[in-house]
Amino acid sequence: MAGDQDGAPGDPRARNMLGEASSPYLRQHASNPVHWQEWSSDALKWARERDVPVLLSIGYASCHWCHVMAHESFEDEQIAARMNQDFVCIKVDREERPDLDAIYMNATVAMTGQGGWPMTCFLTPGGEPFYCGTYFPARPRGNMPTFPQVLAAISGTWQNRREDVHRAAGSVTEALRENAGALPAGERLPDAAMLDAAAAAVIADEDTARGGFGGAPKFPPSALLEGLLRHHERTGEGLPTIERAASAMARGGIYDQLAGGFSRYAVDAEWVVPHFEKMLYDNALLLRFYAHLARRTGDPLAARVARETAGFLLKDLRTREGGFASAFDADTEGVEGLTYAWTPQELIDVLGLEDGLWAASLFAVGSTGTFEGAQSVLQLPGDPDDEERFARVRATLRAARDERPQPERDDKVVTAWNGLAITALVEAGLALDEPDYIQQARVAAEYLLATHVVNGRLRRASLGGSVGDAVAVLDDHGALAVALLALYQATGDDRWRVRAEELADIALARFADAEAPGSWFDTADDAEALLARPRDPLDGATPSGASTITEALLTLAVVAGPEKAIRYREHAEASLARAVLPIERAPRSAGHWFAVAEAALHGPIEVAISTTSGRDGGLLAAAREQSPGGAVVVAAEAGSTPPLADRPAVDGQPAAYVCRGTVCQSPVGDRDALAALLTAFDG
Repeated sequence: MAGDQDGAPGDPRARNMLGEASSPYLRQHASNPVHWQEWSSDALKWARERDVPVLLSIGYASCHWCHVMAHESFEDEQIAARMNQDFVCIKVDREERPDLDAIYMNATVAMTGQGGWPMTCFLTPGGEPFYCGTYFPARPRGNMPTFPQVLAAISGTWQNRREDVHRAAGSVTEALRENAGALPAGERLPDAAMLDAAAAAVIADEDTARGGFGGAPKFPPSALLEGLLRHHERTGEGLPTIERAASAMARGGIYDQLAGGFSRYAVDAEWVVPHFEKMLYDNALLLRFYAHLARRTGDPLAARVARETAGFLLKDLRTREGGFASAFDADTEGVEGLTYAWTPQELIDVLGLEDGLWAASLFAVGSTGTFEGAQSVLQLPGDPDDEERFARVRATLRAARDERPQPERDDKVVTAWNGLAITALVEAGLALDEPDYIQQARVAAEYLLATHVVNGRLRRASLGGSVGDAVAVLDDHGALAVALLALYQATGDDRWRVRAEELADIALARFADAEAPGSWFDTADDAEALLARPRDPLDGATPSGASTITEALLTLAVVAGPEKAIRYREHAEASLARAVLPIERAPRSAGHWFAVAEAALHGPIEVAISTTSGRDGGLLAAAREQSPGGAVVVAAEAGSTPPLADRPAVDGQPAAYVCRGTVCQSPVGDRDALAALLTAFDG
């Protein structure tokens, strides 16, 4: 009878196989009594041999409800025995295998109308989904079916109504494949009128009272704010919307008022109570935005937040090997907010009466609390009246908080997210005159290139200096290429450009859709064949792979040699033409596309500075200060890199060559003249 073998006693596969996984999330489940397998063809083959369905559970290390379901169900001996008896159970880290996550999330949304993590899918041994959901409680809760009820129903259906299972699985699989097509090719590139309309639509959706967009839960619109800031640089419009969001997030509980860094989102519309997980990608994207805002406006709050967020990356997320860890957990010892929440009395106990009351007022910590148990998450509604006291109080509270239990850190180093962090640190280093940020970004880039490139191909993630088996996807190639190009611009070292070109060339060869120019698959043509080849051009919590590789190609179109530059520009423009639909119809889901399109509309602007004996005559600082986001600024000796080919110094003095797309100006050697030239550009 199907499912009565309990994994075939004596079969070496009938045990939990996660102890040697490269993912901290999978290792969190290594002590479960469930016979968890990693995703593999062997695991699917085992399901075929046993004639049982696959129970696929997808989550990630810092996910609160993933921990809840693990504690309630996966640690329960009776539930685990039922899982082992009737299923082959597979655990997947969504951050390590975004391809699998994308496919089965699409299936979950198609079946239930919503998605999230933990994701729970039941598959045929061929990997076809026939029933999907998210969190299931172990015991009755409201109208939700319990996990044991779901297991019993699925097992019974598999044994007694197999034709219905295959019919449902076939229907879902067909829908997944039909929906994996390319966006239609646009008849034009995004132009000024289109981007102006998109910006107006986004601004009209602003929550003007509380900053940002939408209601609860409220997520930081990182890439969208960067796009709006670039739009403002071109048009002069939209700055109040940008500044309201920036201030609300920085002053809210979503921002760590003691140590810097942002939580994933706020559970309310006022940015007060965060979901406490801290993700590398959120903080990298927000660091890029706040540094850009500080450079453009001189806002001291933006500058402080940028510096503190960079400090959070470098102090709290840096791994021993030189990369950046993925996240801090949402929970501490199974409790949300245990590390971060305060009562007025706790502030007084740490600071003394006078400073404690001052801190309670400053950080909006009242007797009723803003969080559970009359506790509060620290906010900063107004500026302190004494900066020295503010610094002392924060340091004292941080030291006391460090003595509390701390959330676990997911030490997995993800290529794409590290690429975002490298780019942000480089741009923040330039904007805030912090050269150490650039040096630390270089160290991370060296680590990625040394560890994550295996036999000429990029891998997705590493742990403890050992690279995993999961191959890189499109956003890994795009984000790392953008990061290397940022380092190239910051240092003038041509090897970073060369390595970026290598990544872009692999992306064009392996990820571009030859039948739909400008469209991209998220997995390589030689990657594992799944039910459908994932392709999602929309920007989400992180920029899409398509928009990110387009950003890299747009920059390479400026800095590569003439023959390759033409090819890169053609592909960048074809990609932007396909982005017209989301920019026009769903601009809030196309934030990074919007930012890239604004850079393209500017040309992008290129400033190539020919130095003499390592001197740039102040031109480089002027170019970095005045150039809009997305501009390309390179300083090097004439002839040492393609942008400086045939662009010598003038009369033995440094000279700046400024181009906008294919139109170039006469070289200038005076920083005021260069600044005037750059500020003269408009839409």
